[in-house]
Amino acid sequence: MQQQGQDDLITRARAWLAEDPDPETAAELAELIDAGDTAELADRFSGTLQFGTAGLRGEIGAGPMRMNRSVVIRAAAGLAAYLKAQGHAGGLVVIGYDARYKSADFARDTAAVMTGAGLRAAVLPRPLPTPVLAYAIRHLGAVAGVEVTASHNPPRDNGYKVYLGDGSQIVSPADTEIAAEIGRVDTLASVPRPESGWENLGDEVLEAYLARTDAVLTPGSPRGVRTVYTAMHGVGKDVVLAAFARHGFPAPVLVAEQAEPDPAFPTVAFPNPEEPGAMDLSFAKAAEVSPDIVIANDPDADRCAVAVPTLDGWRMLRGDEVGALLAAHLVHKGATGVFAESIVSSSLLGRIAEAAGVGYEETLTGFKWIARVEGLRYGYEEALGYCVDPEGVRDKDGVTAALLVAELASELKEQGRTLTDLLDDLAIEHGLHHTDQLSVRVSDLSVITDAMAALRAHPPVSLAGLRVSSAEDLTQGTATLPPTDGLRYHLEGDYKARVIVRPSGTEPKLKCYLEVVVPVADAPDLVPARARGQEILDAIKKDLSAAAGI
Repeated sequence: MQQQGQDDLITRARAWLAEDPDPETAAELAELIDAGDTAELADRFSGTLQFGTAGLRGEIGAGPMRMNRSVVIRAAAGLAAYLKAQGHAGGLVVIGYDARYKSADFARDTAAVMTGAGLRAAVLPRPLPTPVLAYAIRHLGAVAGVEVTASHNPPRDNGYKVYLGDGSQIVSPADTEIAAEIGRVDTLASVPRPESGWENLGDEVLEAYLARTDAVLTPGSPRGVRTVYTAMHGVGKDVVLAAFARHGFPAPVLVAEQAEPDPAFPTVAFPNPEEPGAMDLSFAKAAEVSPDIVIANDPDADRCAVAVPTLDGWRMLRGDEVGALLAAHLVHKGATGVFAESIVSSSLLGRIAEAAGVGYEETLTGFKWIARVEGLRYGYEEALGYCVDPEGVRDKDGVTAALLVAELASELKEQGRTLTDLLDDLAIEHGLHHTDQLSVRVSDLSVITDAMAALRAHPPVSLAGLRVSSAEDLTQGTATLPPTDGLRYHLEGDYKARVIVRPSGTEPKLKCYLEVVVPVADAPDLVPARARGQEILDAIKKDLSAAAGI
């Protein structure tokens, strides 16, 4: 019986090999077959990469459980069939890509499939930030857009992100309908892929995007902040430099070792500003040139990280801190409309919105939900994502966020103040909203499944000595939120503490988002309040780890 299973595995691998259009992955698969490496083959052929609301994302390699040209061609064919079924035959699909391994190949394959299906396709001229693609969809009147990127994932990964004609990422039921169409694709030979017929765009779309950034800033506002900038080996540098120059900011000092695109990401373990060590080179450059702030993008430049000087060196602000700073700045600029965030982000945004008399809404995790909030003026998520110009880009945008941070820092600098001073003001006005995260990266996804099951079977009754006053299983949905795989706890006590636990949608991680609100009467209370907040969060982490078995 075991031999029969192995023979079937080899047969399926050979069938895949027979139609693999990529010489590299074909050679890789042939080597595995010749070596009889059934364990590796079983892993690659244990199923198919699942197309969901994050599109596709996975490790590059041969087989249906990896990212490769065969998988991308099938995904593109499924998307094309879905668009035609929705009445968009002949519509335009615009395609962007980053500088990761095989991104350009995947973009070209997508253009060929769309053209072969009778749709029109247009490809951005070179690797560019994801927000440029999100902008181009609405600017060009496209019916859909595709961005080939794995954002801040490890170097071995790539991904396939799909947007619809409103310029925002897909949500259910579009994801399941596209997945169903992908499942109907027979052989690759059945998918027409002409050698030409699509449009290769010039710089006009990029110029239009840069012109649109004018809307982010106040005419005549201060522009004097001095910045160190890192592109984290990604595609952000040229666009960020052009945007800063356009608006009269001093040219950022570059972290030279990370300035140019490099799919190997040689200076970081993970190309994500949030990961330990990723900002070390930026801080070294800052120690050398003494800027006012440090700004970092992730590799596809849809996220923006900010660091500030302290007495002990440089400190990277949490996404929740930057989210609050940008909200306060927009309120100061007279912004109206709805401020929105995901449920895993700090409740401080709601307090700022309430005090300013603007709308506020919570959504599920991800900009695919934030971007769909009616009347959205500003949206953010704690994972360094900020939408500061939803009329231009209905997604997180690390370039326009960097501009707005630079404007805010410039205004404060003219007043002899800093971003840290404004954070202190917000803490005194609204309470110190201290947030932290317990994030566990796993090699075996069953660890995440088991942890969620353990918490559901035996919900914690107290964390950090604080009684759990409510425990919600978000798979049931709430009055304001659709169902999602997550757990939310509220804790009793003098401090408003909240915990949310969920599997990451893009990485093999279990993520736990923690918040405690410590009242602050005046400036002298800030230091002890921060110490007390961190003490509570550390205790919650310890108890939550024990309850989840992680």
